[in-house]
Amino acid sequence: MQRRLASEALGSLLLSAAVIGSGIMAERLSAGNSAVALLANTAATVGMLAVLIRLLGPVSGAHFNPVVSLVLLLKRSLTWREAVGYSLAQVAGCCLGVLLAHAMFELPLLQTSHHVRTGVGQWLAEVVATSGLGMS
Repeated sequence: MQRRLASEALGSLLLSAAVIGSGIMAERLSAGNSAVALLANTAATVGMLAVLIRLLGPVSGAHFNPVVSLVLLLKRSLTWREAVGYSLAQVAGCCLGVLLAHAMFELPLLQTSHHVRTGVGQWLAEVVATSGLGMS
């Protein structure tokens, strides 16, 4: 169990660091072209996710998301103990990944976003994306 939890924490850390780090780098290099920044961030995210699933999937299943762990609990593929452990490891890993990305780009470790990320469209997109994860 410790090996699986470490795998989930490490995968979540590396995935969140890659998503945030590639977003920071894309913003810096895109010269204000949001489409190029989004494309670069998406490509880096997909690439890192593919690598992490390939490397860590055999160890823990490569869930990297508490919703996936919850769905597996509901399907009885994970016990309550496993699902809670996975979820805690995933959240801790993601939080550490944020700190890592900020440190790599010499940004304040804790900061607030300069972009408003709320609204009906944003929440609908989150529901759709999370539902897709839960169905996989």
